[in-house]
Amino acid sequence: MQKSTFEYLVYAWILLGILTFIFLILKKVRAPYGRHSNERWGPTMDNKWGWFWMELPALVLMPFLASTGPQAPNTYVWVLIALWVIHYFNRVLVFPFRLRTEGKRIPVFIVLSAFAFNVINGFVNGYYLGHWSTMELSFNEAHLIIGMLVFLAGMIINHQSDTILINLRKVNKGYQIPKGGMFEWVSCPNHLGEIIEWVGFAIVAWNLPALSFAVWTFCNLVPRTLNHHAWYKERFENYPEKRKAVIPGIL
Repeated sequence: MQKSTFEYLVYAWILLGILTFIFLILKKVRAPYGRHSNERWGPTMDNKWGWFWMELPALVLMPFLASTGPQAPNTYVWVLIALWVIHYFNRVLVFPFRLRTEGKRIPVFIVLSAFAFNVINGFVNGYYLGHWSTMELSFNEAHLIIGMLVFLAGMIINHQSDTILINLRKVNKGYQIPKGGMFEWVSCPNHLGEIIEWVGFAIVAWNLPALSFAVWTFCNLVPRTLNHHAWYKERFENYPEKRKAVIPGIL
């Protein structure tokens, strides 16, 4: 594949993400899993294994393509692979099995949709690094330091928020108002953390495919976060009025 053709496809992929965002916002679609789960979206499967299978392609595909392409990976590419694997090792092999969601189901349609996204996203990012990445690791590059700090901050926020949500299950089987950490500011800091992570990754990578992932993360998670925020306000009369959905003090 020619690099120019590849870039046109990535631009189209970014455009699709933006159109998806507009559709989800205008139609107020609530993805039917977790607190929004229902049976109108067809067959379901165990929630934990659903998370495992839908995230697995990302863990496998990007590192494989980036490390086995015609262009031998340099230290810079290995750093990007490491950041990617750190996130997806947790998302595939740790996070699903920390969940205290016994008996919860997820629509197979959602699992297949996320599986397809992760195949495309893993391919786009891994293929680029394995074929055309020319950047070298240099700590004199400001974007490298800034991007890694942003990625680390996002990962900490994401992990801390996931832990707070999971620990709520120890106390009560029902839904509660989460407190502590970034939950004092927004309803879904786990989503905020993931958005920040991939913005940081895009800054480190400094290429079009990584940018496409950051755009898609924002376009996918912000509508879901707005749905969660609305759900909290509908369910709890005493929900903190000043708490925003995903961006402190703004959104």
